[in-house]
Amino acid sequence: MPEAPIELYYWPTPNGWKISIALEEMQLPYTTHLIDIGKGDQFAENFLKIAPNNRMPAIVDPNGPGKSPVSLFESGAILMYLSRKTGQFMGSTTRDQIAVEEWLMWQMGGLGPMAGQTHHFLKYAPEDIAYAKDRYRTETARLYGVLDRRLAQTEYVAGNFYSIADISIWGWASLWEGQGQTLDDKPHMARWLKTLWDRPALKRGRSLHAHLRADRSDSWLQADLPPNS
Repeated sequence: MPEAPIELYYWPTPNGWKISIALEEMQLPYTTHLIDIGKGDQFAENFLKIAPNNRMPAIVDPNGPGKSPVSLFESGAILMYLSRKTGQFMGSTTRDQIAVEEWLMWQMGGLGPMAGQTHHFLKYAPEDIAYAKDRYRTETARLYGVLDRRLAQTEYVAGNFYSIADISIWGWASLWEGQGQTLDDKPHMARWLKTLWDRPALKRGRSLHAHLRADRSDSWLQADLPPNS
């Protein structure tokens, strides 16, 4: 008898894409519950029982440890859980796993927050604050320099194997245009972005309800996205 599908609480953002991509890559069945963050769905009482920090994504796995349901919030924790559950995309050695965890934490503690602030102050802040725009844009550029130098040495971020670290970083990095960045001096990052975008499962995960996303700051891949995905 097949397992009941994982319930994904989702909106098409870089953090949401991490989990939709992982579920597609791991070939795990799932159902999608849309959490419209523009309308405040993340503050609904039922959602807060799953995600007390009022942030998506979140999941409920009916087949958690001991075959009992488990709910998880925080995208990095969900990625690690799904990787343990399936035995996929964490590398094959302890050293591989250390590298995966390093780069996953790099994304969660560095790239995600900095790129997110860059997006906010460049596009959505009610005041034009030059200091904030320059600060976050410059720090995002520094982080992409770190990523490009790493990818000059390895095919993927944790080594020569695809992992949840790549999945966690790709969504944010794919929005480099809207973050006021350039790839002209980052050939290795550019190569990596395209390599991952050529993966059918990643493309399916990124396409999940893509039509609901107002921000089209990723023009380099928009032509490849189905119009009503």
